[in-house]
Amino acid sequence: MNLPAPLGHTGQDWIVVAIFATVYLGMFLGGLPRLRLDRSGVALLGAIAVMALTGLPLQDAAQAVDLPTIVLLFAFMVVSAQMRLGGFYTEVTRRVGGLALSRRGLLAALIAVAGGLSAVFSNDIICLAMTPVVARLCLQRGLNPVPFLIGLACAANIGSAATLIGNPQNMLIGSVLQLPFGGYVRQALGPVVLGLGFLWLWLAYGPGSRTGASELARPVAVPVPLEDAPAFDRWQTAKGLSVAGVLLLVFLFTDWPRDVAALVGAGVLLLSRRLHSSQVMGFVDWQLLLLFMGLFVVNHAFEQTGLATEAVAWLAAQGVHLSDPGALLVLGAALSNLVSNVPAVMLLLPHLGANASEAGVMLALVSTFAGNLLLVGSIANLIVVDLAAKQGIAIDWKQHALTGIPVTLGSLAVVWGWMRWLG
Repeated sequence: MNLPAPLGHTGQDWIVVAIFATVYLGMFLGGLPRLRLDRSGVALLGAIAVMALTGLPLQDAAQAVDLPTIVLLFAFMVVSAQMRLGGFYTEVTRRVGGLALSRRGLLAALIAVAGGLSAVFSNDIICLAMTPVVARLCLQRGLNPVPFLIGLACAANIGSAATLIGNPQNMLIGSVLQLPFGGYVRQALGPVVLGLGFLWLWLAYGPGSRTGASELARPVAVPVPLEDAPAFDRWQTAKGLSVAGVLLLVFLFTDWPRDVAALVGAGVLLLSRRLHSSQVMGFVDWQLLLLFMGLFVVNHAFEQTGLATEAVAWLAAQGVHLSDPGALLVLGAALSNLVSNVPAVMLLLPHLGANASEAGVMLALVSTFAGNLLLVGSIANLIVVDLAAKQGIAIDWKQHALTGIPVTLGSLAVVWGWMRWLG
């Protein structure tokens, strides 16, 4: 029996729409009601449903996955695992904590370190490694840890926008649009530095800046007794930093495909006498890779229905063009907080219009900066809150909003002004 075709679309198209809507509801809720599924599980089941209910061939589903993005993401997870197992992140945070700095000086140092490291080693990894150390550091100094921890999450998010390897959505944008690495950094670095500066000003001088703020100006030894914090290993750290440095030079000065270069770098790191490959692989976020692959398949099926193109055409008829910086800023920020930044980028990427390269830079900055708006807007935020709770420090959505909302609005205003100035 043939299914009806309302609005000029087949019944199969509406099956895809139903699956697509369910998957993105799961992205919004973080799972599906009454089912023990997280976002990765929802995306994977969505891909399975698309293939099973619409007859999408497995080969077509595989081709829908942007393999260079998956490979690049995997490779830098291996690089970040090397740095974490070498104790690099913990050691850097401890050394910063040992400096003779006032509260404002310590805030500036931690924001700079978190932002800089996130540009290369991913915001989520930096938050995982630095949160427990920052929490203990603040408690030992007699400082209220909440502004520092919120500042860590916001700085990691903002800093990760500086490069095309700082976070998953930037890797996706860079891969799909083939953006030049150096060209992107030149355009993004200004808004990132200004955004980090605005974050520091708000935390140093804004509301609540003096709450529990003991202005200690002496260095403090920071013996952080963390069971899962590996001891600092100079050789493993040097090995990881060398590979990361070489990769950055390759990205900046050669035309070698970034995914292949990163994979070679990961392979070099896996050749180790001290770190077993199973240890390194244990830090690879396989669930995030599954999330990407599932969403690629679901979004491909949805694109094939033609409904997305029709929706974009309808918006254009109303005067809303995704190539317009203002429209892209609003839609990118809104979608990033509704369904998370990676799904939002996947939805918007195919419809950026003729000036896709310029719009891609805007989308990368907006989708990343918007993650600071709400507590649930970024995985990095949730990582910090979860690890802080294990240290006995409670951070609720209201405390985060006090910093997150103004910092997001301020940083998005910076992006708007910067891109208009460049244009």
